[in-house]
Amino acid sequence: MSSTAVDVLVIGGGQAGLATGYFLRRHKLDYRILDREPAPGGAWRHGWDSLQLFSPAQWSSLPGWQMPETEDGEWPQRDEVIDYLARYQKRYDIPVERPVEVASLTRGVNRLSVETDRGTYHAKVVVSATGTWSHPFIPQVEGIGDYRGRQVHSAHYRRPEDFRDRRVLVVGGGNSGAQIYAEVSRVANASWVTRHPPKFLPDDVDGRALFEMATEKWKAEQEGREYTPAGTLADIVMVPPVKEARERGVLETRRMFTRFTPQGVVWPDGEEEAVDAVIWCTGFRPALAHLEGLGVVEADGRVDTEGTRSVKEPRLWLVGYGDWTGFASATLLGVMRSARAAAHEINDYLEGF
Repeated sequence: MSSTAVDVLVIGGGQAGLATGYFLRRHKLDYRILDREPAPGGAWRHGWDSLQLFSPAQWSSLPGWQMPETEDGEWPQRDEVIDYLARYQKRYDIPVERPVEVASLTRGVNRLSVETDRGTYHAKVVVSATGTWSHPFIPQVEGIGDYRGRQVHSAHYRRPEDFRDRRVLVVGGGNSGAQIYAEVSRVANASWVTRHPPKFLPDDVDGRALFEMATEKWKAEQEGREYTPAGTLADIVMVPPVKEARERGVLETRRMFTRFTPQGVVWPDGEEEAVDAVIWCTGFRPALAHLEGLGVVEADGRVDTEGTRSVKEPRLWLVGYGDWTGFASATLLGVMRSARAAAHEINDYLEGF
């Protein structure tokens, strides 16, 4: 197997990895990106067929180059985002090797060693930008192992036709749950199941307003002042499919069932019901298995950081996992700030190497 030395190695070639690469390039650093996917697009390659952003293109762009407007002026679709990421990589000549599967990291005297299915890489600095898609979360519900019906997480859901004429439960009160339930309910006998009543935003509020409110909240926290936003990034945006479900009178939720049976579920009132399939829209956890050998992953599944830099391993930075690695860093627009900060810190570190 081959052995390669590089100053900076970025693990993950999705939006966070590309944004980080953009700023590393501006610092003229020797870097390389390893991506497990066979082609550009990151986690967007695995979104369901009808997945649509709830912000316009100019609010869904990576640093340096605005996402082109859609032909119909609507919010970008999944395939348009994938195309944008592919063109972004080419535009800035970002060096991505794929597909490369990273297995583990170990410490060396002056470098971190990264074991992959294509050999070993030795890097002065590693940036982990693997996101969350490959680590979907499904809650532990009593009897889940005995249930014989179909279970699929939103990470692997593709199209409503796969559930036509079936009895389906869509579990999860966020935007993915709302959007998937909206389209599945058109072809199946579906129920939307949530632990708490979902919060719907006004029809005229989209991702732009949400990001502005989230930004103002972040600024208020930094300045020590109070600010209560009218909505959060977790609230449900009334995209066209969700509006259509409301017009059909089906945009209602049921309380979470208490347990599974081999054939279905038991509802809080004790009623048992046969169910053909459950679609879990219950979120994700950071995909950090490759870092476990470093002893930096804590019990909560995260890494302690100062900004984006690991506390326990100062040669490791993390970008794009959510607010704990930078405000709104799991979004296309929001990742810019943390990617820029990480690249700046890395440049300073390497200058003193």
